[in-house]
Amino acid sequence: MFSKIFPKIHAEGYKFLIIAGIITIIFYSFSDFLGLVGLVLTIWVYYFFRDPDRVIIEDDNYLISPADGEIIKIDEVDGPKELGLESKRFKKISIFMNIFDCHVNRTPCRGKVEEILYKPGKFFNASLDKASEDNERNYYKIKDTQNNDVILVQIAGLVARRIVCETNKGQELKQGDRIGIIRFGSRADVYYENYEPLVKVGQKAISGETLLAKK
Repeated sequence: MFSKIFPKIHAEGYKFLIIAGIITIIFYSFSDFLGLVGLVLTIWVYYFFRDPDRVIIEDDNYLISPADGEIIKIDEVDGPKELGLESKRFKKISIFMNIFDCHVNRTPCRGKVEEILYKPGKFFNASLDKASEDNERNYYKIKDTQNNDVILVQIAGLVARRIVCETNKGQELKQGDRIGIIRFGSRADVYYENYEPLVKVGQKAISGETLLAKK
């Protein structure tokens, strides 16, 4: 019960939590009101970097959501040219994470990480279509247990300024394993083949628990 109310936070959050705490003390030395503003900021920093445990289905017939957020697009597209997959067709689901969503990302499926590619870029609003091609992003090409390509892309947004990758090329992942975090508002795109979508635009997704697609 305690862990649900006060979940652990991601390692990336500790330094920001300390900074927010120091700011709160400084603000409080000037006035109670500023101290309250600092306290609210500190609570938000803790909330942003929360890293709750999730119940993973662990079923190779499903893809699960890699991120908390809103489903903003479901489409059929060419694969990412950055990975040499532009001649191959994929279904694609895009999930927008606002500054109040949990930003720890997870792998949609069990499989092996065949490639990780970081691409520098701009910082447009992550809800815009051009964010998939223009923004700073990190690609994970995962081969699932039935030899399908599943591509997860972490995309930095208007406020986000750092993508943290915690996965290595060649690593074997279990479904729902944490792969990294994006700081302060962002997006996740999932490209997949041979699965049928189970979600709809406007739906709220929960990382590790919402079923995105089924074989």
